[in-house]
Amino acid sequence: MSTPDHGQFLHGLEIEVEAELVIAEASHPEDAARTPVTEWLFDPTDAERYEVSLRGLLGAVEAVEEGETG
Repeated sequence: MSTPDHGQFLHGLEIEVEAELVIAEASHPEDAARTPVTEWLFDPTDAERYEVSLRGLLGAVEAVEEGETG
């Protein structure tokens, strides 16, 4: 059984993950891959992994929210 606080937490988490996903998508890791390694601010592979992880987390949060309302 969930409490209103639990639902608010999930909704807040969803908003935070969506915001972080927007930032991750805007980083354009494919552009970094075209520059010399010595100029990288981040590893493009790590950026892609992070984005995939965020998508997985967002999907999990949405599934839990849907399960609670369904």
